[in-house]
Amino acid sequence: MSLLEHLGCTLEIEINIMSQSIAKLRSARVSSQKARLVANQIRGKNVEEAMGILTFAPQKSAHIIKKILRSAIANAEHNQGLDVDSLFVSTIAVDESFTMKRIRARARGRADRYFKRSCNISLTLEEKGK
Repeated sequence: MSLLEHLGCTLEIEINIMSQSIAKLRSARVSSQKARLVANQIRGKNVEEAMGILTFAPQKSAHIIKKILRSAIANAEHNQGLDVDSLFVSTIAVDESFTMKRIRARARGRADRYFKRSCNISLTLEEKGK
């Protein structure tokens, strides 16, 4: 007789098979406003369609998000063992990160400030039907 049976307790173990894959990039050197324009285009799309959109988009942030998407696909395939053909972009979040403040010399001894912005990008893939 085990201890749990003796005490009259039942042990319930919930096995939760992960059906999602996450990839994050911190401090990407592109402004969050520009990255959100590309992120909104692929939200909710399946992986093949999202890769096609990002491949032919001319923006700098499209190249960055494409690398994150490839990383999330690799995570899903190798870490969770998910089927790549049934994956879609469930969530993609672009948040502000640090801002570097710089000064540009102007005429008559003046100076203008400009900002080099960066962002954090988080992408989640899920299997359809789960």
